[in-house]
Amino acid sequence: MSTETMPADPAATSEVATTDAAPRRRSYWRLWAGVPRELGFLILTMPIAILGLVVVSTLFFTGIGTIALVFGIFVVVAALGTARGFGVLELVRLHWAGRPPIAQPVWNRDGRESGFWRSLFAPFVDGHYWLYLLHTLIINPIVSIVTWSLTITWVAGAVSGTTSWMWRGFIPEYDRDFWLHDVVLDSLFPNNTFAIEPSIGETVFEFLLGLIFLATLPFVFRGLTALHDVIARGLLGAWRSEMLEAEVTRLSASRGAAVQAEDASLRRLERDIHDGPQQRLVRLQMDLASIERALERDPEAARDMLGEAREQARETLDELRALSRGFAPPILQDRGLAVALESLAARSLIPVTVEIELPTDAALPASIERNVYFVAAELLTNAVKHAEASGLRLRVSTRDTGATGRWIDLWVTDNGRGGASAVPGHGLAGLGERMRGLDGVLVVDSPVGGPTSIGAHIPYVALAASDRP
Repeated sequence: MSTETMPADPAATSEVATTDAAPRRRSYWRLWAGVPRELGFLILTMPIAILGLVVVSTLFFTGIGTIALVFGIFVVVAALGTARGFGVLELVRLHWAGRPPIAQPVWNRDGRESGFWRSLFAPFVDGHYWLYLLHTLIINPIVSIVTWSLTITWVAGAVSGTTSWMWRGFIPEYDRDFWLHDVVLDSLFPNNTFAIEPSIGETVFEFLLGLIFLATLPFVFRGLTALHDVIARGLLGAWRSEMLEAEVTRLSASRGAAVQAEDASLRRLERDIHDGPQQRLVRLQMDLASIERALERDPEAARDMLGEAREQARETLDELRALSRGFAPPILQDRGLAVALESLAARSLIPVTVEIELPTDAALPASIERNVYFVAAELLTNAVKHAEASGLRLRVSTRDTGATGRWIDLWVTDNGRGGASAVPGHGLAGLGERMRGLDGVLVVDSPVGGPTSIGAHIPYVALAASDRP
């Protein structure tokens, strides 16, 4: 996935108006933008509700009537399953209409639907099935008749009123004493002496009435759709206890993934220290012992060996510094994430194009900065080792999605041979576990032949001004 197809563009949020007046002026037209989807939802509501009522009531009452014959149990279960299907359809339609998604119930809690008999009797003990049945048999048909009637009324009023001047001349006029515009004028202006030609007055009145229907149509459609949304959230959505249970499960999994990622990092650090600095220190200890023995016998040779030992100590110190950079580099603590990433890119063996778009008020927590730095270091190292690339691109930015909070996006792209994948036990799989531990997402797009684009997206909570270092 290239950086042009990121989940969200941070620049989009910068287009928000700087004053409160402009959003208020545009809010009415934003309502109009949702009218086609809401009309599609409302116009199909009653036919779907009546179809659900007919099908589910036939199955349910047939099953109740024959339950003593055993096979009626299967018919009742079929009715409950069908009601569930109509309920899920309602949730999908509401989302298509532009409403926020509604969390569906957990239908297979604790594996209770595993096995034939458990699957058969599970709907009888699950309250969600009965709420879906109530919604399909009673509530939705009643509410849909009301909302569908109001929808037709508003559409007909808006269309017929604003176009009556076009087709009124084609309708034969019959003698009548009742004109609606006369009634309205007499109620507003008693004892008036207005002399208005009846057909003209009626046409103007219908046009004004049509304009009122047309102007209020977005509010009516939004209100009717919101009514269905409120009912669906109360009857068809997951219970709060289920959502809390799912959140606890998710947090437990995230904590486990974070622990595994840290454990893997510690094991890798132990292996790197064992294979690198520890071996150098053993060699240095042996060199110092040789120097000690040679001091009296051959001072010139001892002096040469001291130079080699000094070089060995310098290389050991450099290697220890390189290992520490993956965990808490001093430059990150002293000068911030942007400078640390630029320094990281400057040390790469392959040229790196750096694009850092971090606002001055990003206020990233220290733990997020450390993880972003670690992920960037790991991705650049992997690209240098395995990609066979001639150039890399490092891009870091933040975005505020509103609904899902603030995110920091890190992308590393190379022009190498491609074919990268998150193989268990290897680097990308470890990064994926680290992302899950942070509630983030790792995206790998690496077709054979390249290019490779790997993105790490991490949510964060911005620090308040008083909490910033």
